[in-house]
Amino acid sequence: MSDISISSDGRDAPSAFHEKVAAAESGGALTFWIANHLFLRDPVTLAALMLSNTTRMGAALMAVSPLTQHPVQIAMAAATLAESFPGRVTLCIGAGAPADLKALGLDGTKPLKAMREALQVIRALLAGDTVRFQGETVSVDSRRLITDITPIPLVLAASGPQMLELAGAEADGVLISAGSSVQFVERTLDSVHRGAKGRKVRTHALVYSAVDNTEKAANDRLRRTLAILLRGPHHKANLDAAGSVLDQAALNEAVLAEDWERAQSMITDDIVGRHAASGSPDQVRRRFAAYHAAGLDEIIIAGARDGDQITKILHSA
Repeated sequence: MSDISISSDGRDAPSAFHEKVAAAESGGALTFWIANHLFLRDPVTLAALMLSNTTRMGAALMAVSPLTQHPVQIAMAAATLAESFPGRVTLCIGAGAPADLKALGLDGTKPLKAMREALQVIRALLAGDTVRFQGETVSVDSRRLITDITPIPLVLAASGPQMLELAGAEADGVLISAGSSVQFVERTLDSVHRGAKGRKVRTHALVYSAVDNTEKAANDRLRRTLAILLRGPHHKANLDAAGSVLDQAALNEAVLAEDWERAQSMITDDIVGRHAASGSPDQVRRRFAAYHAAGLDEIIIAGARDGDQITKILHSA
């Protein structure tokens, strides 16, 4: 079975965040993945709090963008955390959400070169090297980090074929976004393996999850989130791979109008079943097994808003 971890999207108030951390630690979660969404809560600060209040679970910074932070600053943050909590820190980088980048006046439409150069610079810095690098998006002139050297897995958040192949070629792991169907996971991992050419790359994916007494009650927890997510044009390939029938234009219209009754009605039980792990404990367990069979090494539970849900989902796994 895949390793099971937990995620936090930066929206949790301090009390809710600590409740989720405690439930994840006691429930045996491998890692607590903390999202880096602009204008929400800072993942490095949250990771320091989480690591200070746990003894076993790892922390992953997810996904820090070299389009908004210099790769040296990213490496410094991860290395500083790992110096105090060796063996418990993972660094995930990614371009970032297009809407967030646009709010800063940044163009994230062609991030491949920036991601490639960031991977190279960050990996060298975390290895303790004196870095001499002159690229198109980043340069470092004969400098190294002062922090102790400790292993930090370097993961790339990827969705398009070229970025997935880059993850396979140069990262320690790949992160696939939430809402992905089992079939889409299989397809994306094919691109990772093409880039890897036989080298081992650890595979991670965010999987929206919910457990309740009935399938409908569990699915109700996820309908709004999936409505917001699956309306995006970039999810068409994901929907098509799963055989999901969804009018994305109408769904987007309902979400923009904040007509949540209409939007959530379009996220049927069939859609939830194809793009999440939701339902009774047995249904969730079978769904996790399907994601594992698709090639995932680690399932990262997303969408759980409280400690009770995390406890129930982990128990189901």
